[in-house]
Amino acid sequence: MKKIGFIGLGVMGIGMAANLLRKGHQVSVYNRTPGRASELIGLGATELGSPFEVTAASDIVITMISNDDAIRQVYWGESGVFAAVRSGMTLIDSSTISPTLALELAKAAEGLGASFLDAPVTGSKPAAEGGTLVFMVGGSEATLAGVQDILFAMGRKVIPMGASGSGATAKLAHNTIVGINAVALVEGMAIAAKGGIDGAAFIELVQSGGAASRTAELKGPKILEDNYDVQFSLELMLKDLRLSSVLSDSLKVPTPMLEAAKSLFQVGDAMGLGALDMASVGKAYEQWIGRKLSGRD
Repeated sequence: MKKIGFIGLGVMGIGMAANLLRKGHQVSVYNRTPGRASELIGLGATELGSPFEVTAASDIVITMISNDDAIRQVYWGESGVFAAVRSGMTLIDSSTISPTLALELAKAAEGLGASFLDAPVTGSKPAAEGGTLVFMVGGSEATLAGVQDILFAMGRKVIPMGASGSGATAKLAHNTIVGINAVALVEGMAIAAKGGIDGAAFIELVQSGGAASRTAELKGPKILEDNYDVQFSLELMLKDLRLSSVLSDSLKVPTPMLEAAKSLFQVGDAMGLGALDMASVGKAYEQWIGRKLSGRD
């Protein structure tokens, strides 16, 4: 069985690594912020001191990092992944990053004799913990075939998207829809609440009609309960929408709804909500209409 390295033990990464361990894989882990690995060590993981050490001990390295700058540090830093890469290794990045950076990573890996897949995921914290993520993958089909069992240890579906960078592009397009859906949900809830309708009754209606969505299923109850424990944070959604805005500009695709959603998440971030779940964007509407979106003031 191939040795796996997992770098990045945030909200998503810790659940993904735990599922690899539960499926019997040998996993070494590293997180830039110390103290996140205790649960994984209990499941049999080995914690190492740098991306370099994890890469040196592994045949396959998976990264799940928050943004482009952090990815650059993890891969190209003095004690980074590329300093320890060996010919024949496979590198898999499941972060949400720019397609341009994904292509840079693929080219650098190829130059070192390794293979690279950009394989971001859809599904927030519950899916990471439950092993039901969906992977969208850019890169060689042959490389993907060699690691499908590992991806299926963490997810329920693996969708090839095309050449390197296409996984990253698909993720930004996907999260554009997620961000717009979230804003649409809270805007509809604001109209209902201001009109005197109970929020729970309105969410039941939404999920029974043409407005039904996975976003309403996941975020509606959080808004009703005023519970913004993080499944996917507001600041990360804003980061993704900013990346998508840059991508759409480069592709010359008009995206007025993306820009509106991005602006509303910027408002939420300016209100200090960035570390909360993305559903907390509804708090901006609550401030504007002067009552809770639950309709239960």
